[in-house]
Amino acid sequence: MGLSVTISAAGAGDAEQILKLQYLCYQSEAELYGDWSIEPLTQPLDAVRAELAEGYGLVARLGDEVIASVRARTDEDGTVHIAKLIVHPRMRRHGIGGRLLDAIERHFAGPDAATKRFQLFTGHRSEGNLRLYRARGYAPVDTREVGPRLTLVTLEKAA
Repeated sequence: MGLSVTISAAGAGDAEQILKLQYLCYQSEAELYGDWSIEPLTQPLDAVRAELAEGYGLVARLGDEVIASVRARTDEDGTVHIAKLIVHPRMRRHGIGGRLLDAIERHFAGPDAATKRFQLFTGHRSEGNLRLYRARGYAPVDTREVGPRLTLVTLEKAA
């Protein structure tokens, strides 16, 4: 009998597992853009803890192992900024990223929520990410060149 993937709120006790998974997951992005100094690879554990404390995070688990995660925070204008949606390389293409994205949106949506829009960003060559976001209703609203090899694409959808 196989284990089911469960999604739950991330707590401070998950920060170390999230950081290790983040480091693993962003290796492919660093290779794609030829830049191993990207923030997800240099972020300290205290910064992950702070993001979880100041915003909201989710983890997907297979048994006790954190295999995916996402973090988000709301700004004063009602924009939910979704960040660092990561899925363990061996678990990709099984719908876990989409499930996490749906779950984080549900957390911030609702009749009493002040959420107006959801926003996230990814690199211009990150085709899998762009495909997932577009399939979930996100549309590009901005691009910003951050280096000779990387342009960030900001995508958004209404709440």
